[in-house]
Amino acid sequence: MSELYIRVAEEENEEPMEIPSEDDGTVLLSSVAAQFPGACGLRYRNPESQCMRGVRLVEGVLHAPENDWGSLVYVVNYPKDNKRKMDEIDAASAVKVKRGFQKTSDLIVLGLPWKTTEQDLKDYFTTFGEVIMVQVKRDVKTGNSKGFGFVRFTEYETQTKVIAQRHMIDGRWCDCKLPNSRACPDEPMRSRKIFVGRCTEDMSTDDLRQYFMQYGEVTDVFIPKPFRAFAFVTFADDQVAQALCGEDLIIKGISVHISNAEPKHNNSRQMMDRGRFGAVHQLFPNFPGGSASLAAMFDRSQYQFPSSNV
Repeated sequence: MSELYIRVAEEENEEPMEIPSEDDGTVLLSSVAAQFPGACGLRYRNPESQCMRGVRLVEGVLHAPENDWGSLVYVVNYPKDNKRKMDEIDAASAVKVKRGFQKTSDLIVLGLPWKTTEQDLKDYFTTFGEVIMVQVKRDVKTGNSKGFGFVRFTEYETQTKVIAQRHMIDGRWCDCKLPNSRACPDEPMRSRKIFVGRCTEDMSTDDLRQYFMQYGEVTDVFIPKPFRAFAFVTFADDQVAQALCGEDLIIKGISVHISNAEPKHNNSRQMMDRGRFGAVHQLFPNFPGGSASLAAMFDRSQYQFPSSNV
């Protein structure tokens, strides 16, 4: 039998690679492992039953189903436990490497009792780890507490632990979280939400929540309906979300890609432009082409808003 190539992929939905066969039409497992390290066999989806079938393996030699490899795409088998452990280790290591460059932030403490002092605040949070700074915000005129303050820790892990729970301070439940805005104008607010691409329909919100909880507290999971092959996951800590961005993770045997979900405030310019075009459309309701023509008109800068209407 003449040499031929069979198509092999790591997952069903990935682009296959051609692997050469031997003169007798068989394929050596070593040929597969050379391209897919750790491979222990092949499987394929039966066109009739739509079930996955294993390829016969004898002493390191893979034999074609019914002596014909055909045009099917064969999927690589890995030792199950080893693959799962390696996926988890690789994902966790990637996050830890990214986190190593993350700095702690000022956390806002909401719901403080009026009587709580900065010393009280420091005494409480020191039980979690070393505290760099504490501050209780007070009214300039009266000196009375405004009911919130700030705290900053030395270690990032301490910060993560504090954000993940509520706190009983002087007899009242308080929340500790990253503020919605940064003190430094050069450090914009970062999103706590990630975009999970390449999802499959058998991934539920519970599946995603359970998986991502290994990285930090998950506050929300959203899968659009009808299904559109992606989802959104929101963390309590924006640094966890940013650490995951750009990663490819394995969930239920499927490789998903993580990217940043753009915060709504980044679209404020676009919303403002829409508002301006809407205002002009009210002034010129019969303008040919509607808002699209108006948008093009202002892009060409041929007209300006009437000063009396701006």
